[in-house]
Amino acid sequence: MTMVDANVLVLNLDYQPLNVCNVRRAVVLLDKQKAVVIERNGHLITSERFNLPSPSVIRLAYHIKRPRPVVKMTRKEVLQRDDNTCQYCGRRAHDLTIDHVIPRHRGGQHIWENVVAACKSCNHRKGGRTTIESRMVPVRAPFRPPSTPSYLYGGYVRGGEGAWGKFVGMDEPAAAS
Repeated sequence: MTMVDANVLVLNLDYQPLNVCNVRRAVVLLDKQKAVVIERNGHLITSERFNLPSPSVIRLAYHIKRPRPVVKMTRKEVLQRDDNTCQYCGRRAHDLTIDHVIPRHRGGQHIWENVVAACKSCNHRKGGRTTIESRMVPVRAPFRPPSTPSYLYGGYVRGGEGAWGKFVGMDEPAAAS
């Protein structure tokens, strides 16, 4: 990944996290004076016209009104919620499947509160039966993940963007784990 493809946290005027963009987009916002730099990542962006310290966090110069973010239910998000762990046997893996606790053909819905991550063998063993019939109970009950900034952007903080912790509501010890 090149320096211009690095991640930059975009904050609203009131310092609430809005989204993540790349350095190239952040430099355009800075050049058009639509944003200001809050944190730098220590690298230098050079061009024919100017040299600019590479931003890590920027704040928009105006307020963006947007609806409250919602965590969409995708396979990736279910695996992240369940920490890449089979909810029946506890095995950690990256080739997990999605299992409906109450099977869809038995009236179960495809909603957060009815899906869990399961390894292939546990999913096959449970099959189209309920948890009572198969005697397989999830380790943790399925739930809808919160759409808080610490949940939405915590993966970036744990992945090396430590300077973002104070903006997304994660203190240093939580960011390290």
